[in-house]
Amino acid sequence: MVMGKGAGARRVMWESFVNMRHGVPKLDKILKEVQEHGFFRFDDMKATDCFSEVPSQLKDVQQKHKETLRAQTETLRVNTILIKEKVKVFQLVDRFAELTVISTVQDRALVEHELLARGRDHEGWREKHLRKELEKIRTDILFQITFYQNTSNSGSSAAVSGVAGIGKTTMVQKIVHNWATGKIYPHFQFVFSFKFRDLNAINDRINLRNLILDKYPSFGNILRELWKNPEGLLFIFDGLDKFKDTIDFADNRRNTEPQHRCTDPENWCEVSDIVYSLIQHKLLTGCSVLVTSRPTALHLLEKAEIRVWAEILGFVGEEWKEYFNKCFEDQTVAAAVIKHVEENGILYTMCYNPSYCWILGLSLGPFFTQANRKQQRVPKTITQLFSYYIYNILKNHGRKIESPRDVLLKLGEMAFTGVSMKKIVFRNEDLIKYNLQPCQFLSGFMMEVLKKVDSAQSVVYTFPHLTIQEFVAALAQFLTPDPGDILKFLREAHSKQDGRFELFLHFAAGLSSPRAARPLEEFLGKFLHQTTCRVIDWMKENVEEQIVNTESETGKRNLLNTLHYLFESQNNGLARTTLGSVETITFSGLALTPIDCAVLSHIIGLCDTIKHLNLQICSIQCEGLQRLAPALHKYQMLR
Repeated sequence: MVMGKGAGARRVMWESFVNMRHGVPKLDKILKEVQEHGFFRFDDMKATDCFSEVPSQLKDVQQKHKETLRAQTETLRVNTILIKEKVKVFQLVDRFAELTVISTVQDRALVEHELLARGRDHEGWREKHLRKELEKIRTDILFQITFYQNTSNSGSSAAVSGVAGIGKTTMVQKIVHNWATGKIYPHFQFVFSFKFRDLNAINDRINLRNLILDKYPSFGNILRELWKNPEGLLFIFDGLDKFKDTIDFADNRRNTEPQHRCTDPENWCEVSDIVYSLIQHKLLTGCSVLVTSRPTALHLLEKAEIRVWAEILGFVGEEWKEYFNKCFEDQTVAAAVIKHVEENGILYTMCYNPSYCWILGLSLGPFFTQANRKQQRVPKTITQLFSYYIYNILKNHGRKIESPRDVLLKLGEMAFTGVSMKKIVFRNEDLIKYNLQPCQFLSGFMMEVLKKVDSAQSVVYTFPHLTIQEFVAALAQFLTPDPGDILKFLREAHSKQDGRFELFLHFAAGLSSPRAARPLEEFLGKFLHQTTCRVIDWMKENVEEQIVNTESETGKRNLLNTLHYLFESQNNGLARTTLGSVETITFSGLALTPIDCAVLSHIIGLCDTIKHLNLQICSIQCEGLQRLAPALHKYQMLR
């Protein structure tokens, strides 16, 4: 009956069956038989089955557009500091590793640092993955008819969330490449992709027509033909969190005030008005829009007409090993790095994030390729890891800078302002304010992520990764000639409850360790002794305050954070001194991840006075127990 209702109905039926097949064994068997006998190939469902053909006058334009996109997306440019060249170019298909995407978005209001929060969530996802309970979606079905149950011609807007460095931009590149090569979304006749960080360079009013022509000039006067079939258009906007303007989807003035209304591709307005109007289906009604963002900017989309919400989890299974194998040409080095990471619980929990894997690979690789490096010096904390990351930049590119210490101090001050204000995009006026010259970035000392757009006044800068910004912000505290009242400064940062300073404080504690400081001091000179002493005093004060304040969940969380600071410092004497009189430690009711258990095992394992450890209802699971195992024999009572 359905087969007689036309191509559109047939396509929806088959898509529905394919989506249902895994939960219905009998249906799965039937579909396999259908495919085996050649009655129907689900992988080859063509756009022409249910969508109109591309008009003849647009076929050549479409073909040329696909060729352009294919050329733009077939290679992946990767910044590297292990070699003198700043960038290596790889084929996308050779470097791309599949990421796990789920069709839900976690809490949009985070009270913890987003990377640490996702790290905690990730342990639960990993368990679900092992039990085959994790529902994954493929990016090629984000705009599949049945996925968003579209019953009108109003198109679909989708939002894909993911923490910094998780692979949102690379995912967008893969989507565009797959469309251009005919692998996905055949029902879209044209795909236009933009990065918000590039749109930041547009300071004047513009219309959608010119916005497209600026990036895709080959369309010329043919765009008017495209407007006639908006259902065949997909617009992609990558990195909402990097956009200089705030788009308030709850603000009705955009619908009423003439200067903000954008209902025609020829209307001149702000870039934010164009993006707003496309997502809200006020402009080119029927087109589809994909927006990507970090969780920190998701609240902006709460009132938007988003039909599909998804989140990139990163590597959940063994994909991170595949990533390392692709990172290194020498597979013995890849195997050695993987082995070191697996044996180190702190570094292992970072491997869900491709960007962290990139930093791990760059920083750990030299330890297993140079014969004169001793294995016991391989980084084991995240502070040591990032110290060697910056060390490698200084080693390969720092000689081009007159005074690396002075530049890093100024850069760190700017980075700290960004951490304080949740700001990750910096303009030329920011550089001028901190007396920094752009050439210092372009030299390779700090990698410039954004390229020039029009003129020097239009360039914006960002750190290669949010965590690098936080590390440099912490490093600046040790380079300043006058530490001032750093104790007050650290207390205020620790008192913030939104998580923005959490990793910054991890790094501040970690840099008080001689082992983390030593490689950087080779290029930056000695760290200020008074600063190191005051950071240690702050950690001591924190432990003594928090150890007696574990009645509430907040108190337990604060104590756990403090133990993380102690671990980063690798100051065994301080741990023994501050915990030397403690007999009971309780984290009951607080979910602990394997990384928490590794920290707990290391710190408490140094102390002989602790007799009672309460871990009731902490969901530590098997891996958590394994991390705790080395210290468990010391307790008289373990709950």
